[in-house]
Amino acid sequence: MFDWLIVGAGFAGSVLAERLASQRGERVLVIDRRHHVGGNAYDRLDEAGILIHQYGPHIFHTNADSVVDYLSQFTAWRPYEHRVLAMADGMLVPIPINLDTINRLYGLSLTSDELAAWFAARAEPIAEIRTSEDVVVSAIGRELYEKFFRGYTRKQWGLDPSELDRQVTARVPTRTNRDDRYFTDTFQAMPAQGYTRMFERMLAHPNISVMTNADFGSLREFIPHRRLIYTGAIDEYFGLRFGRLPYRSLRFVHTTLDTDRHQPVAVVNYPQSEAYTRITEYKHLTGQAHPQTSLTYEYPSAEGDPYYPVPTQENQALFKRYERLALAQPDVWFVGRLATYRYYNMDQIVGQALATYRRIDAQLGRSSASLPRPARPLYTAPQPTVP
Repeated sequence: MFDWLIVGAGFAGSVLAERLASQRGERVLVIDRRHHVGGNAYDRLDEAGILIHQYGPHIFHTNADSVVDYLSQFTAWRPYEHRVLAMADGMLVPIPINLDTINRLYGLSLTSDELAAWFAARAEPIAEIRTSEDVVVSAIGRELYEKFFRGYTRKQWGLDPSELDRQVTARVPTRTNRDDRYFTDTFQAMPAQGYTRMFERMLAHPNISVMTNADFGSLREFIPHRRLIYTGAIDEYFGLRFGRLPYRSLRFVHTTLDTDRHQPVAVVNYPQSEAYTRITEYKHLTGQAHPQTSLTYEYPSAEGDPYYPVPTQENQALFKRYERLALAQPDVWFVGRLATYRYYNMDQIVGQALATYRRIDAQLGRSSASLPRPARPLYTAPQPTVP
């Protein structure tokens, strides 16, 4: 009999497993239908010996010191600030759009103040910002919307931005200065030995058992457990009772080239051309020294593993029907992207999992199996050289 069965070995499931095992002294079984832990953040050495992210680039960034402190128990960090270029009108320019983007595209020499006025002159007034198209057009005008957002969004989501909730394009800012960092969070870094090694350390507690290649639907009646944490797709938990929640998926094509570098930054977006949305070159992220380089091409798809909830009003209404069922489940907690049908960054998932643990701890009180809580030192191993 396990105290907890946790479905999913990604950030949400792994953080909760570690907290329940180390802080409450309870026995936890973590299962995952894939062959590995780490969820979509899983990384591995490819055939060339280059560390790649199996499911596309995962860049860790946060403003939450508590999240950094928690994860630092299981990894050292390699400082890294993410920069992205977009291929637009045949040239590589910074994205998010900034002062250099506009000056290069249009052969101008605007200042920051002049760029703000330039944007304002092209912006289209919109009474109510409802869609992703509204967000962009009302801020910087239709021409830049067409160059950078419409084609990319249609590839990524299979829908026009006018059909998507405003949150999709609102995530990408527009700047009037020369800051070319993709994120501006106070902490930006990569796990020094990779994400998978971090997850392995997180799940190494003697109270935690891990079972991969394990499907919850097939095993749920055969694993004795007192309580359940579910991080999978909420509609699947309920047998698709109200129909399937739509997701966008991705197809990844990994390749290795006999050259030291392929592109000037880790990620190049293709908003105007190509069937793929972006190319990632991992050595920029990891700092690995290797005579070859490995890339991933991302092709959005309607079929495959669920990655991105599709943000429309209809889909949110369908999720709410499942959420009402979830709230009525005794001794079951639904946590994470798939279980709450919402896109979260990695740090947000960690924060959500830590907050869920605190609620569980308060709700259940001290477990009879509780152990004392010695302070756990931060992991301070020296930064390794990835083989």
